[in-house]
Amino acid sequence: MLTIQNLTKRYGDKAAVDHLSLTIHPGEICAFIGPNGAGKTTTIKSVCGILPFDEGEIIVDGHSVRTDPLAVKQSLAYIPDNPDLYEFMTGEKYIGFVADVYGVSRADRRDRMLRYTDMFGITENLAQPISSYSHGMKQKLAVTAALIHQPRLLLMDEPFVGLDPMAAHDLKEIMKSMCQNGCAIFFSTHVLEVAEKLCDQVAIIRQGKLLVNGPMDQVLGDSSLEDVFLELEENHA
Repeated sequence: MLTIQNLTKRYGDKAAVDHLSLTIHPGEICAFIGPNGAGKTTTIKSVCGILPFDEGEIIVDGHSVRTDPLAVKQSLAYIPDNPDLYEFMTGEKYIGFVADVYGVSRADRRDRMLRYTDMFGITENLAQPISSYSHGMKQKLAVTAALIHQPRLLLMDEPFVGLDPMAAHDLKEIMKSMCQNGCAIFFSTHVLEVAEKLCDQVAIIRQGKLLVNGPMDQVLGDSSLEDVFLELEENHA
């Protein structure tokens, strides 16, 4: 579903991402772990086509980010850590706008919208302007809008920040359900316990270089993800 080959992104002389390669197959959830400034967000934005990159290739569901960016964007959804929404719109109009962009029929969009807004408990707020929403409500609306076209690949940057415990649980259940239906998920997080319990794969990055990448059980062995991460940090400090 996602293949990254030798991805390199530079800002001046500094390589924010340095020849990074990884693969995520349909049905897999991969956690992207690393300290602040390691290159996680740059990698994710490169996959989305938001940031151009200097070297390498990215393939999403068989389509190249370089040569077929529109097909790539149709196949994926991206949820940033702090979603910027059109706050003058109501929640329902915003979801309708996103559905229009992806060509989702009116019948399908309503069923899909209510499936998630009912789960998140924000259906009664859909007629209100987004400017009146709390941060957590905006995050729930962003998730709903991102899933309205049933993406094959879901990319998220710190998705659990700002969510209450029930909403975080609901999001994890959504992620599991998507993967059971053949989708793939790639997300960055600092919540190592969640990543350890939820993910099939883990990729650990530091200063733009991928230090570890593989199945979660093989990476952990008899350790916890926190122990593995801290040991890597100490070894490369």
